[in-house]
Amino acid sequence: MGSIYTRGGDGGTTSLGDGSRVLKDDLRVEAFGAIDEASCHVGLARATVADSDLDEILAFMQQRLYNCTSRLASPGAAANVPPVSAEDVAALESAIDGLDARVGPLAGFVLPGSDEAGARLHVARAVMRRAERVTVTLSRVEPVDGAILAFLNRASDLLFVAARFVAADDECQWDPEAPRP
Repeated sequence: MGSIYTRGGDGGTTSLGDGSRVLKDDLRVEAFGAIDEASCHVGLARATVADSDLDEILAFMQQRLYNCTSRLASPGAAANVPPVSAEDVAALESAIDGLDARVGPLAGFVLPGSDEAGARLHVARAVMRRAERVTVTLSRVEPVDGAILAFLNRASDLLFVAARFVAADDECQWDPEAPRP
């Protein structure tokens, strides 16, 4: 990799993996940028997660999120870009099932903020949902690999269950009739 700056983007365009140039606010760039942002939040959450098994799951998620961004950034060169597969989605589902079995049934809506790790995981979940929405929007105008959409959906589900897992018995449930302070 050469210099970090190329000056090529100074006019508001960027290069895709196939060499084509698009505007920086192109929907494809918006999608892989949102996924990158979600991955950054996952990394921030990982910095506070104490459970090594959960950290390993989140690290795997970040690796495959990078595959998602690489595939979206390389529309014409998909054969040369690492895939996101049904097996990757299944790995997230297995992790969700394992964590969900440990936290028990959901009693209602959960408010973020029981502890720092849980709050960061909830932020990562919300950003992941936004990344998923932008990618769905992209899929309406350009082809998007269905495995990417499925992966993003499961990733946000996993982040929700992970936040519940780290909160343990200290979850804050939504109370629509909460007393005023």
